[in-house]
Amino acid sequence: MRQLTVQLEERSYPILIGSGLLAEAPRFFEQYGLTKKSPLLIITDENVAPKYLAGLEQTLRAADYTVVSAVVPSGETSKSLSVYQDMMTAAIEGKLDRSSAIIALGGGVVGDLAGFVAATYMRGIKFVQVPTTILAHDSSVGGKVAVNHPLAKNMIGAFHQPELVLYDVDTLQSLPPRDVSAGLSEMLKHGLIRDEAFAHWCEEHAEALLALDPEALGYGLERGCGIKAEIVSRDERENGERALLNLGHTIGHAIEAIAGYGEFLHGEAISIGMAGSALLGEKLGAPAGLYDDTVRMLRSLRLPVTMPKHLDTDALMEAMMHDKKFREGHMVFIIPDRIGAARIVKDVPVSAVRDVIELLKKGAE
Repeated sequence: MRQLTVQLEERSYPILIGSGLLAEAPRFFEQYGLTKKSPLLIITDENVAPKYLAGLEQTLRAADYTVVSAVVPSGETSKSLSVYQDMMTAAIEGKLDRSSAIIALGGGVVGDLAGFVAATYMRGIKFVQVPTTILAHDSSVGGKVAVNHPLAKNMIGAFHQPELVLYDVDTLQSLPPRDVSAGLSEMLKHGLIRDEAFAHWCEEHAEALLALDPEALGYGLERGCGIKAEIVSRDERENGERALLNLGHTIGHAIEAIAGYGEFLHGEAISIGMAGSALLGEKLGAPAGLYDDTVRMLRSLRLPVTMPKHLDTDALMEAMMHDKKFREGHMVFIIPDRIGAARIVKDVPVSAVRDVIELLKKGAE
């Protein structure tokens, strides 16, 4: 088992990565302070529930935990206020109290939704992240939880740290190839913003990662989570460098909003956004070749790097201006200076962003 710690003084918590950890969940839950005197609510989705919910329920009940569960539709549409209300109803009907905890069993959508329920139920109760996708190695660490509004992604949310992240890599073996690639997008992102050697490692080990090789996957998840944990430990509430973790997200969130939460997986949209950020970096003075290197790395993981031509540029620009990173009339972007180093640029010319969108539509030809 690999173990990391998100260092937040009295709110520090572990990230546990390994095989067979779901079967040991009661031991870890007890070790990290989840009481058996109050009910637990497991929130999962329709894809994950048939595979892992009954087993986790049985394991916890055998250890004398009281467990209730709620299953939401799979996909980004579950990060909504209506589903959030349904989960609040499940918590109330399940008689959760201030000592209860919510267990997020699933990918990033489930983690964000369940975490926001935990942050707001009785003004905040404990929760545990139990990610079952590669993509969730990013979203499960750091305590950013949220639901979407029809006009903007993640606009309604909170910072609410989990008690622990329990990452059983066995759950990743059933992922479809497209979901694997989408998850690896965020893994590579961590290298692109902070660790050049790790970014190159992701490219060099792309085939092993895509094949879910346990050794490669274990190291990749550990290093990806480790980079995020280091940044979160220094800037929990995104007052500074934590914003670097948004590389590719301004364009990526706009793609999701305009295309609808179905045409692209989150990691695919972020991949296109990272290609766009590299283009923008070159426009703002980064060395030539940054875009080509970034695209090569993304393509090695079988990720998209061009913008679909049917997406309206004006609509994309409007969506970016609804993004949380749009401040005081200026476009805020995370811009790479080179592979492994990025910075926050708070006054990006709107015309440059529009040019990048058009270039992405043309395949940056």
